Amino acid sequence: MSRSEQAIFTNMCMIYDSTGQILVQDRVKSDWSGITFPGGHVQQAESFTTSVIREVYEETGLTISSPTLCGIKQFQTSAGERYVVFLYKTNEFTGELQSSREGKVFWIKKENLFDYQLAHDFEKMVHIFESEDDSELYYYQDGEHSYSKFL
Repeated sequence: MSRSEQAIFTNMCMIYDSTGQILVQDRVKSDWSGITFPGGHVQQAESFTTSVIREVYEETGLTISSPTLCGIKQFQTSAGERYVVFLYKTNEFTGELQSSREGKVFWIKKENLFDYQLAHDFEKMVHIFESEDDSELYYYQDGEHSYSKFL
């Protein structure tokens, strides 16, 4: 039995400031639209940390530093690939905010996040960003049913 498998690596970053605001993105892609945090795909041979810094810059115009890995989300795709999202957060950034083709980016008060139309399952991801106990959102199949759990 092989120990290797096909995998897709992505990232997402919660950027926050000292006034209690978080940066959100209103994604326009039809496959996962709604409010989320900026992020994207890890390029081949790119480090995970470098990829989140690059993706945040491409989608927001901000250069982040000291992103802290705070958790992961993973699931199997219909093609049998393991899809992994590395979840980071930081309050260190410079630059001027600008939206991209991925969607409009803007600051909101953290306590108002759930007043917006969130991307599918993003609420579960927010739990990982904020949890002191859970660091993984894991989706699995049991027969014909799909489930998620926090670990």
